[in-house]
Amino acid sequence: MSKNAKIAAGGVAVGLILLIWLPWWALLIVLGVPAAAYLALDPSQRRRLRRATRKELGR
Repeated sequence: MSKNAKIAAGGVAVGLILLIWLPWWALLIVLGVPAAAYLALDPSQRRRLRRATRKELGR
């Protein structure tokens, strides 16, 4: 299994656990806030964000 596949499998497992533990509205908040923030960006800012690696985001 590649490193990315292991990360994806772990993400799915964590997501299923959170789906059981958290009420549905908390899941909407966890997913909705970052999605709304991303959609609030200008198209040029979205392109820059997509190009940036995760390490660069912390700068």
